[in-house]
Amino acid sequence: MQECSPSDWTSCSNRTKTLQILPKNSLSCKHVVKRSSSSLSLEGFMRDYFLPGSPVLLTDSMTHWPAITKWNDLNYLKKVAGYRTVPVEVGKNYLCNDWKQEMLTFSEFLERIQSNSCDDAHAPTYLAQHPLFDQIQELRNDIVTPDYCFAGGTEMKSVNAWFGPAGTVTPLHHDPHHNILAQVVGKKYVRLYPASFSEELYPHTESMHKNSSQVDLDNIDVSEFPKIQDLEFVDCILEEGEMLYIPPKWWHYVRSLTTSLSVSFWWAAATTSPPSPTSSF
Repeated sequence: MQECSPSDWTSCSNRTKTLQILPKNSLSCKHVVKRSSSSLSLEGFMRDYFLPGSPVLLTDSMTHWPAITKWNDLNYLKKVAGYRTVPVEVGKNYLCNDWKQEMLTFSEFLERIQSNSCDDAHAPTYLAQHPLFDQIQELRNDIVTPDYCFAGGTEMKSVNAWFGPAGTVTPLHHDPHHNILAQVVGKKYVRLYPASFSEELYPHTESMHKNSSQVDLDNIDVSEFPKIQDLEFVDCILEEGEMLYIPPKWWHYVRSLTTSLSVSFWWAAATTSPPSPTSSF
């Protein structure tokens, strides 16, 4: 993996403030490898990232998406989706005691987003991992399934929306499928640990959260979770118009740095994939 370069995230308006809200040691070690989609063929993606099980940050992948221009306009989103009812999460994240779910119209949700963006005292409201595009064809027409999702002979599992204000967090967890996270609006911080570190990341023992870590990266208790202190990770700031490939079973933590709208594409390979790498990077 290439070393971090501060120039990669100078678009953050205040570097010091950004680092203060991120987990300890963020953006100080190794960045996820960054590749331009214009020079990375499907075969190259298969060879260099899909088969070895390595994450990669993909640029220049979404310039042809109508969503890149349309979704920055809240009036457009209200027009095509405002009347639909959606489930939202309220609270820091799903592992917190004060976390709850509510049902809102999409227009009410957008109003809540605007309120959250201006008032840090209120708990974030997050439309998380929701199949919005199954509900609203107009929005589905605004996005394009990346060619990389056809690696391995695709069985598409789900296409989900992630929409919320700055401060929304998806805690450290892993997923069973190949995942491309496409950043349409705003920016996010993402930290990743390989599957081989599962024991050191202290997964929950109960079945509902067994794919989630007990470690709160925003407030690490090193006395309770000492193994995580020296673990290597890779991270990045996922900018508007970029995609991040996350291999199956890779642990990842995600924080929205601005109002953010992302799309995740989950797929399973029709052929048997090799096991996740046993070394760190």
